[in-house]
Amino acid sequence: MSDAPKTYKRQWQSDIMVDQVKRYGFQYITMNPGASFRGLHDSLINYGGNNPPMLVCQHEEIAVQIAHGYAKATFGRPMCVILHNLVGLLHATMAIYYTFIDRAPVFIIGATGPMDEGKRRPHIDWTHTALVQGEAIRNYTKWDYQPYSIDGVPDAFARAYSAMMTEPHGPVYICLDADMQEQPLTKEIPPLPEQSVAVPSRTMPDPAALEAIADRLVKAQQPLLLAQFAGRNKDGFDNMVKLAEATGAGAWDSNAALNFPNQHPLCVTFDKGYLKETDLVLGIDVRDWEKQTREYKITERDVRPGTPDHCEWAEIGFGEIGMSKWSMDYGRWQPCSVRALGDPSLAMPELLRMVNQRLEGNAAAKERIAKRKIATGKRHDAQWAKFDADSRMNWDSNPISVPRLAHEIWDVIKDEDWVLTANTLKHWCRKIWNFDKPYRHPGADIGTSTQIGISLGVGLANKGTGRLVVDIQPDGDLMFDAGALWVAAKHKIPMLFVMYNNRAYYNDWDHQIHLAHERKTDEKLAHIGMDIFGPEPDFGALARSMGVWGEGPITDPKDVRPALLRAIEQVKAGRPALVDTVTTHR
Repeated sequence: MSDAPKTYKRQWQSDIMVDQVKRYGFQYITMNPGASFRGLHDSLINYGGNNPPMLVCQHEEIAVQIAHGYAKATFGRPMCVILHNLVGLLHATMAIYYTFIDRAPVFIIGATGPMDEGKRRPHIDWTHTALVQGEAIRNYTKWDYQPYSIDGVPDAFARAYSAMMTEPHGPVYICLDADMQEQPLTKEIPPLPEQSVAVPSRTMPDPAALEAIADRLVKAQQPLLLAQFAGRNKDGFDNMVKLAEATGAGAWDSNAALNFPNQHPLCVTFDKGYLKETDLVLGIDVRDWEKQTREYKITERDVRPGTPDHCEWAEIGFGEIGMSKWSMDYGRWQPCSVRALGDPSLAMPELLRMVNQRLEGNAAAKERIAKRKIATGKRHDAQWAKFDADSRMNWDSNPISVPRLAHEIWDVIKDEDWVLTANTLKHWCRKIWNFDKPYRHPGADIGTSTQIGISLGVGLANKGTGRLVVDIQPDGDLMFDAGALWVAAKHKIPMLFVMYNNRAYYNDWDHQIHLAHERKTDEKLAHIGMDIFGPEPDFGALARSMGVWGEGPITDPKDVRPALLRAIEQVKAGRPALVDTVTTHR
């Protein structure tokens, strides 16, 4: 007997809400159950035929994070998330904040009330209702709204979708009254016109600003292309390569997306020496200018320039559009001589045309660019040789060294069509693997208690593609929501989890070690409040208990490869698999 629900003719106000979900083409809905949206829930199943399918999650943060990872991995295709009234929204706040600062389009539907006091159940409907509920996340969403009647629902969905998908992308929130969902539909609610445009066209920067940037690129002695979000657009990766090759500029990938192939001879990511000779930095869709281009010590709050005093700065991107009025994710102000406000996906091909136009007949510039490309290629080769040499130090250590683990994973996946979800093993994957296609990596991890959920979203986005999805999973992150493994098993998301298990919240432990050195206190006590041992979690057993194939813990590096190969067999058979590898701290 089929589990597919039978559908009925539209008869409830929540059916109108389902029409909107279908109109905007969401492929999945993630949620944690809640009675405040029981009317919508029933309509999604019995009127909508559970299409798009609902994916149950153990925590609201995971529901939002799956949508976050999915959007990044699909170059901006949004998912829908449903959050249970006030308490579900408050559970999800950190995940929503991260979607905002990471510019991920996520369509969040909430529920509240009933707002009609006469229809509220004693206690529970009062404590789970807020005025106005969206205010809890208003400082880190692009738009929120709470329609007061079913007449306002189609317009609210349309405006929310348009705001979400207008660059720069970000999350939106629509809150639906619980009683309104459950009311019979007593009149026709006309849909928006079929020909109405869901998202406005992209914004082209001022041509005069692009002309000025082209002039500077052609005249520069050692230009740098600094990219943060350029690779979120499908064409961004290739546009970066074309612009770098035309100008002979080094390219630095800030790792919020895959912006540039790491083994390209013009890739200068991690090369601080290149910065010292740079006379022009062109930021392409950059929000954080400092982390890549400044010098600082972990225990000193003294940030110093990594570029010479005469270095000029220019920008193509969205500037202050979409900047939070509350949090300071925008970073320190970077003075620029030219700021071309607009969409880099439109600007870069036009800038390339302008550069090539200036190079026609300019033999001196062409020669300078050709020499610079050779010199930068030699720098790149030397840097990669150093990466390789450094990665082989402590090769046979037990537990496994972090770069050794990066090598072991690479050796078994390099002939596959692979995708890395989030964590890069302290950048060692970026220094060892070959990131040669734009979909290889949707961007670096955001922070603790985000990586398992985002990784599930990346896995979901690649389901059915034949690609091998790899999540290098920190132990502390998984401990926040171990039930996320069940989500992978329940919804049949085939992916490989490789535990980056240093049995600690080591990023913070490392801070305490540096501070102990600075203050001359006892470094041996720095682990207190930071360690994850005594007892040590058994992640292999945990995985098996959740329906995921699991093996480990593994501490001897020679045992890693065969375990990974066994796990990959399971993934290729359509099952998630986890290998628990225990690593050194550094």
